[in-house]
Amino acid sequence: MKITVLTISLVTAAALVAFGQEGAVQDVKHSAKKAGETVKDGLETAGKKTKEAVETVGEKTKETAKTVGKKTKETAQTVGEKTKETAQTVGQKTKETTRTAHPKSKNAVKKTKSETSDEQSTNQAPNTPSPADH
Repeated sequence: MKITVLTISLVTAAALVAFGQEGAVQDVKHSAKKAGETVKDGLETAGKKTKEAVETVGEKTKETAKTVGKKTKETAQTVGEKTKETAQTVGQKTKETTRTAHPKSKNAVKKTKSETSDEQSTNQAPNTPSPADH
């Protein structure tokens, strides 16, 4: 009977150890499952945050591109207007210079012609032969 009691005690002890280990295994499985769910939730949250950030950056980039486009167009128009104004001013100045220079050049030509005529009339040699020519 001692052997039977000893055998029953050993079997009972082994069963308790096995059940205890089974409980520990279940605890580990449960903890791992919880950790996996926490990681999954964290990744989903990070994915959502990343998606929101990308959308925000996309919207800001689009707005910036529109603003840059408008500013570039405005600058081009301003430069075009300034260029046109400058061209008109240069054209007017050229006309004024031409008008001023033209009468002056006419006067210079008249003066030159009159000086040339005066020189020709005073520098003419007489038609009579000189006594030394004989």
